[in-house]
Amino acid sequence: MTKYLAVLILFALLGSGCATSPDYAPDERDPWQGFNRKVYSFNDALDRSFLVPAAASYRAVTPDIAEQGVSNFFSNIGDLGVAFNNTLQFKFLDAASDIGRIIVNSTIGLLGFMDVASRMGLEKHDEDFGQTLGYWGMDSGPYLMLPFFGPSTVRDGPGRVVDTLIYPPNWADIKTSERNGLFALNLINTRAELMQLEEKTGDLSRDRYVFIRDAYLDRREFLVNDGEISTDDDLYEELEDE
Repeated sequence: MTKYLAVLILFALLGSGCATSPDYAPDERDPWQGFNRKVYSFNDALDRSFLVPAAASYRAVTPDIAEQGVSNFFSNIGDLGVAFNNTLQFKFLDAASDIGRIIVNSTIGLLGFMDVASRMGLEKHDEDFGQTLGYWGMDSGPYLMLPFFGPSTVRDGPGRVVDTLIYPPNWADIKTSERNGLFALNLINTRAELMQLEEKTGDLSRDRYVFIRDAYLDRREFLVNDGEISTDDDLYEELEDE
């Protein structure tokens, strides 16, 4: 399904009403909880029907070293967007480090499959356009669960559009089949990585929707503020260890 279809479904669901059900614990960050839960259920059904089986098969047949190589490859591609956003945030030293990582990993690191740059002391950063908007003072706005794309906010959703435009496979001179293949591989590899985290948190008895929402919002606040916040959420330690 295309991104345009996702947008159409989003507006259709919005039109059906966004009021929070009285059965749900209120949260000022999530005023559209009723709508968000519907989208979450839709996404979860697709995930369990298609992505989870594909990711499980991928993990079963792919050696750990190969999975890490694929993760490194896509991380290297993503460093261009990281450098772009660090520049917009006037973090010029970090942006220079990001460019250095791309050069080193794309050459010595064999197109990024090996993360040589980290061993050389070039730190890996994590920046996107949503963080850039937050850096310049834009509030995150309400929590928003997007069809197909998952957790987001009113600020981060449009930010993804910019990140998509600058993502190299989307503008590189490659065949459509190759672009689609890269998208599918990245999606399945990312889902396989998330399965490892789920194995650590799968026995939690709390509402899974609430757990994902709170983890996302806390994580985004952590990133926008470059880690300069305090939190009691144990998930931080797990996310940082991944």
